[in-house]
Amino acid sequence: MKMYTEPHALNDYLDTTFECDCGRQHYASLKTVSIGKDALLDLPNIANGQGFKSLYLISDAITYDIAGKRCMEILSDAGIKASIVKLVHTGFDEATLGEILINKPADCDVAVAVGTGAINDMTRYFSFKMGIPFFTVATAAPMDGFASALAVLNINNLKTSIEAQTPCAIIGDTEILKNAPYRMIAAGLGDLLGKFTCLCDWKLARVINGEHYCDNLVTLVENCVSDVLTVADKAKDRDPKVLGDIMEGLVLTGVAMSLYGNSRPASGCEHHMSHYWEMMFEQQGKRPVPHGTQVGVGTVLILKLVEELLKTDVDFAAARKSAENYDRAAWENNIRAAYGPAADGVIKMEDSANKNGTAARLERIDSIEKNWDELVSLLKELPSSEMVAGLLASLDSPNTPAAIDVDAEMLKNTFLYCKEVRARYTILQLVYDLGLLDTLTEKVMASL
Repeated sequence: MKMYTEPHALNDYLDTTFECDCGRQHYASLKTVSIGKDALLDLPNIANGQGFKSLYLISDAITYDIAGKRCMEILSDAGIKASIVKLVHTGFDEATLGEILINKPADCDVAVAVGTGAINDMTRYFSFKMGIPFFTVATAAPMDGFASALAVLNINNLKTSIEAQTPCAIIGDTEILKNAPYRMIAAGLGDLLGKFTCLCDWKLARVINGEHYCDNLVTLVENCVSDVLTVADKAKDRDPKVLGDIMEGLVLTGVAMSLYGNSRPASGCEHHMSHYWEMMFEQQGKRPVPHGTQVGVGTVLILKLVEELLKTDVDFAAARKSAENYDRAAWENNIRAAYGPAADGVIKMEDSANKNGTAARLERIDSIEKNWDELVSLLKELPSSEMVAGLLASLDSPNTPAAIDVDAEMLKNTFLYCKEVRARYTILQLVYDLGLLDTLTEKVMASL
């Protein structure tokens, strides 16, 4: 089927192979999404429609009361066999997986995650290893990972991302979503705000590096975010329709990642900041704020950096001299100081990507100078940091690093080194290529 050039309804993109003008095929294995009032009632029809006979629901003490008990009642009334576990081990680690396995019915043919975040990840990985599909019944919408194929688990006390599988169905009942903790509602909006900078990253990479780019997916995500932001001010009132729109936007951006085959359509330098903070807090034994909340703060910081860049007279000769003076040994020492125990993985990634090496950087500087006017135009399309910070503040969501416990030292390391989390071209790499990352970091930090 030909890929849509104008945005369509979310379900139109599911379980269909698209031939796209970008030259690639797109496919998202998610089969159905039901978001709206009383969406829980769709669970029996979805199960029957996909041919499942024995459902194994996975919840904890909180999500059981929020949705698990009601799901069991609905399934029982529909004559569908189902059982549920209410997890006691909530470290979401090996012990949790063991509890899920021990309580698994022998004949279950589909697992159902009742919850969000960690319960989704545990169910995602468990079902993948057992060779059965899974559904998600969301109890909140704080992030865009619902349609992801990756699971994040605590293994040997280290948070680890592992390949798993995408759900076959996602259900979001707005009568449940509207009662989620407000910090989780605001986190979902924060994650959506990050799409502005991540899509700009992709556009820059297309111009500078000739990276493959899909205009249809970019348009899809941009329209989705714009539509949600027009009603975002009503989220504070727990308007069910708005919260449903937020969840649909988060699911859709996850579907965009599935369609493209990686996270380029929905994750950029603002996410790299969040990933870096999560690693640092993990090493300090601290619990970070929700991922989407971090992404919102990261988006404000990146926008401030862009504003400083646009006020700067770029000296391309100085940028080339900076590239020629690159000292790999010094860079490695800085990475070890900034990343601690996680440094080896970062260094290994750079060994493969060599994105900071002199030759590659000089080649990019030539491209940046040649296309500078176009790049400036793309950067000017971004919203202002003041607008995004104001929207977060209106939702009582943090909009500064201090508000999420990121101190000055961690913040400086974030600006200078979080780009090393992924081998991906972003706004941070552009500023680094221009030899301005240290200088502009100081200016942004002074403005906070």
